[in-house]
Amino acid sequence: MHAAGEDINTILGGIKVLIVDDEHSTRKVVRALLLGMGCTRIEEAHDGASGLDAVRSFAPDIVLLDWEMPGIDGPAFVRKLRSRERFPLPQVPIIMLTGHGERARVLEAVRLGVHEFLLKPVSSSTLKARIISVLSKPQARLRLADRDGDEAHRLAG
Repeated sequence: MHAAGEDINTILGGIKVLIVDDEHSTRKVVRALLLGMGCTRIEEAHDGASGLDAVRSFAPDIVLLDWEMPGIDGPAFVRKLRSRERFPLPQVPIIMLTGHGERARVLEAVRLGVHEFLLKPVSSSTLKARIISVLSKPQARLRLADRDGDEAHRLAG
């Protein structure tokens, strides 16, 4: 059991995470959560356009993406990223972070190919669990978690 924990820590320490969110304070909090779980290779983007540029240059292992942003919002970002002809990593796992958990948004995220859907504010343990989940099972799946991190619905899997 202890060895498995060490393996997870090694994996988390080696992955590249891209945070795409227009709110500086949210990026700062998410970065702190990631650093607390051992992730050190973190890049940030303040909007969808710079996030897409960062995917090209940074080649993240996972993207943490805000839904609502000016210009290229979360759904538009995912549609562009999933365009195989335009991006070298069209299947990079995406965890959508949002303050809005309406069923229509969740279903839209599933349709677009988002792997996980978390409501803000997100806890460290929930974020870590979702990162481990998408890295261990890269096929598109999505869970809706409530603000305390408890799984409320499993919509795809």
